[in-house]
Amino acid sequence: MFVGHVKEVSGQSINHPGVMENVFKKVLIGPQQGWQGWVMRQFDLAENGFSPRHKHPWPHINYVISGRGTLFLDGQSYELGPGSIAYVPDNMEHQFRNNGMDDFSFLCIVPEEGDK
Repeated sequence: MFVGHVKEVSGQSINHPGVMENVFKKVLIGPQQGWQGWVMRQFDLAENGFSPRHKHPWPHINYVISGRGTLFLDGQSYELGPGSIAYVPDNMEHQFRNNGMDDFSFLCIVPEEGDK
């Protein structure tokens, strides 16, 4: 059992110029909190922030908390805002980008191997 608050969870800034910029990640719930096999993370993409354009052998489940962004998914783009949901299948190229000045924040659930 685990009960907490996102404000109590520390995170890390992730930046690799040209590949991934202005990204902040928090692991909210995963094996350390008792959820074996899965991890729920929160990503905050600051102004001009973006995740890498990549693919991998596990799916993503996403829920947008705040801000505006774009999901590039298998050659198409989708505008996202608060309340948007997305399922990214395994082995499908994808990328998230912030479209505004405010943080673009979303939850991302992946199998445990996707958070290593």
